[in-house]
Amino acid sequence: MLTMNEALPDLFAHFNVKQGLFRRRERVQAALFELDDYGCVMKTDKLFEPGDTLVLDLVMEMPFDDIRADGINGLVTERRKHCSNFFYSIDFSELNSDDQAGLPGKLRRIRDVLSKKQSLRSRRATGPASSIRQSA
Repeated sequence: MLTMNEALPDLFAHFNVKQGLFRRRERVQAALFELDDYGCVMKTDKLFEPGDTLVLDLVMEMPFDDIRADGINGLVTERRKHCSNFFYSIDFSELNSDDQAGLPGKLRRIRDVLSKKQSLRSRRATGPASSIRQSA
C-alpha cells in the first residue's frame, strides 16, 4: 500500500504522541498520501513500529468548515524511511460500513471531496491555460 506520490490536497491526519520523561503529549499533523476504505498512508518524522496503534483525526481543510473524521483507530502495518521522515501504512480498525452517519460516512465524504479536488487539479494542469503558459 505504501507509495510516495504527492500529498493529497488539504488532507491531514492529527494524532497525539507521548514524549519525554513525564509523558507529555504532543499534537502532530501529518500529510496523507493515500486514503481508502481500509486505511491510509501518512508521512511524519515521528518514529513508530509496525504493530503500533494510533488514534487519528482526519481533517479535510475547507474554506468555510473543515470535514472531520475523528477518533479513527489505526494499526501501523508498514514503515518506509524517506530522508528524515517516514511513510507509514495505517490500517483502519473497528469501522462498521453499515453506519452511514458515523466514521465510514465521514470517510466517504472526505474521499468524495478529495476526488473532486484531484479532478479539478488535474484538469487545471492539463487544461488550455497550462498549454498557453507552456508556449509563452
